[in-house]
Amino acid sequence: MTPPDFTNATWRSSSYSSSNGGECVEVAFAAPVVGLRDSKDRAGGHLTLQASAWRALLHLLR
Repeated sequence: MTPPDFTNATWRSSSYSSSNGGECVEVAFAAPVVGLRDSKDRAGGHLTLQASAWRALLHLLR
């Protein structure tokens, strides 16, 4: 399986995040997966979740 390519992905953070930056998780979508990364270390890699796992995580956090 080829790893998902997030090179041109649009990374987003929550509207509740501080406008100062550096203190949040960013998310990007590259169907059929979702990428998560730390805004303090954008070059440090990312976690990749299946879309179903992402939905389950959001459900648990709400």
